[in-house]
This record gives sequence, structure tokens and C-alpha cells, in this order.
Amino acid sequence: MSRFTDDFKGAKEINLYELYKVIKKRFWVAILFTVLAGAAAYTYSSLNKTTPLYQSSTNIIIGAEAAYRNTLQVIIKDTIVLEKVIEQLDLATTSDRLANNITVESIDDTQVVKITVTDTDPSRAANIANKTADVFISEIPKIMDFEDVRVLSEATLNAIPINESNQIPIMVMASIFGFAAGIGLIFLLDSLDDTIKSEREIERLLEVQIIGTVSKIDNKNLRKKQSKRAVTENRGETIEME
Repeated sequence: MSRFTDDFKGAKEINLYELYKVIKKRFWVAILFTVLAGAAAYTYSSLNKTTPLYQSSTNIIIGAEAAYRNTLQVIIKDTIVLEKVIEQLDLATTSDRLANNITVESIDDTQVVKITVTDTDPSRAANIANKTADVFISEIPKIMDFEDVRVLSEATLNAIPINESNQIPIMVMASIFGFAAGIGLIFLLDSLDDTIKSEREIERLLEVQIIGTVSKIDNKNLRKKQSKRAVTENRGETIEME
């Protein structure tokens, strides 16, 4: 049976100092696991980092009933509007692709309609949103003979990506997991070590009380002392000099 299993069964309370000594002896294992886990999380996040996307919105007011307003909202993403937006902004895309990057929705069932554009460039997203609103306002009288449309607020540049992933929480969680795994490995390695490491274990195994211990001889210090001794011979006598 492992040493720690016996300790926990035989002791009335956990010896925190013994646990501390076990962790201290191989603490480098916990540090190593912590660093490796943090580095792995950082590498994974960096390799799987997606292209940042930005959103910008402009609000327009359409003075029409809900049913009629819904029809007008559909026209905002129609080819007749988006082709002009592409031409005026000189965009390298098609109307279908651009339509996929635009969302149009009413705000809380009011006459306010939000045009939101998603793009990899924050400045271009704002320009597309504003230009789409302008082209729609200029074209809708020709299409539906309707003029009660005006801009409520223009889109502004938003430099914060909507899909930004913060690496710090991921690295922190990975480091905590690595540290915990390292501590677990330390106790596992210690439980597999059957050598006797303390007087307490001897007393428990032999059921006798220890009355004294002999300090470990440091071979390095012993050799150092011996090297300082000089032996000289004088008339057949050996004299030791410290």
C-alpha cells in the first residue's frame, strides 16, 4: 500500500507540513505543467484566430405602415440598390455577396429601420451602410413613388471587432488546469515512491519510538576536511596537522 494511503488512514488529522514538503520537493513539475498549458492555449488561440469582422449601422425613418414598410425594407437589399452602391464606392464584390453582409430590421416595431453592414474593414462597413441608405432614399421615389424616407443617424466607424476572442481568459484557465494537473502528478509520483522519508514513518512501520537520529555525512565536506590535513614524518613518527 502506498505511503500516502497509509498516512491518511493512520493519522487522525492531515499533516499539512508533510504535504508542503511533498509539493516543495517536486514543485518544478507544477510550474512546468502551468507553463506548457499556458503556451499550448496561446498557440491554439493564435493558430485558430479568425479574421476580425466589424459592424456599422445607420438608422433611417420610413414613414409608412408596417406592411408597406416591410416591402420597402426588402428593396434596400435588392440588386437595383446594391449595384449602385458597389459602383459609387468602387467595391470589388457582387450584389449578392454584399447583400449577405447587410441586415435590415425595424427597431421595436417603429418606423425606424436599421441598416447594419458587416465587413473586414471598419471604415468600409460605415461607408457601405451610409451609401446604402443614400442610394435607397434617392431610388425609392422612382421605384415605389414614395418619398417619406430620411436618415435618422449616420453610421460611424466602429474599430472593435464583433468576433474578437480574448486570449487572456483562455490562457488563465489553461494555466490553472495545468497547475492542478502538475500538483496531481506530484502526489502520484510520491505515492509510487516506497522509500522511507521521515522518522514518523519508521515509528509507524516498526511500532517503536525513535530516541535519536544520525545526521547524514556530507561527502563533499568530508573530502574538504581531509584535503586540509597534512601528514609529515619526523624520525619515524607520524604527525597529523589540521
